[in-house]
Amino acid sequence: MYCIADVCIVPVGTSEVSGSSFIAGVEKKIQESSLKSTLHSAGTTIEGPWKDVTNLIGELHEYSHSQGVMRVHSDIRIGTRIDKEQTAQDKVDVVLTKLQQKGI
Repeated sequence: MYCIADVCIVPVGTSEVSGSSFIAGVEKKIQESSLKSTLHSAGTTIEGPWKDVTNLIGELHEYSHSQGVMRVHSDIRIGTRIDKEQTAQDKVDVVLTKLQQKGI
């Protein structure tokens, strides 16, 4: 089953105020995977087969702990549908088209 997951992984209890170095390491691992992904301001959208996406999320937790992070929190939203194939970009494009049609 194909899915689109929106993932935000946050280290908890670190001495750093900024999380950008941590996020860069996590994002590098995501980009090294075979899955399609899009970084955005509040996380990353990952697309692919359910097992591959959820396995990658687990690997990201393992990677985070291997970097010395004692506690990791993830916010994950996963969507699936079986009536048609749809990418994350397709979903955005549909809304943008509707905005243009409505003259908004």
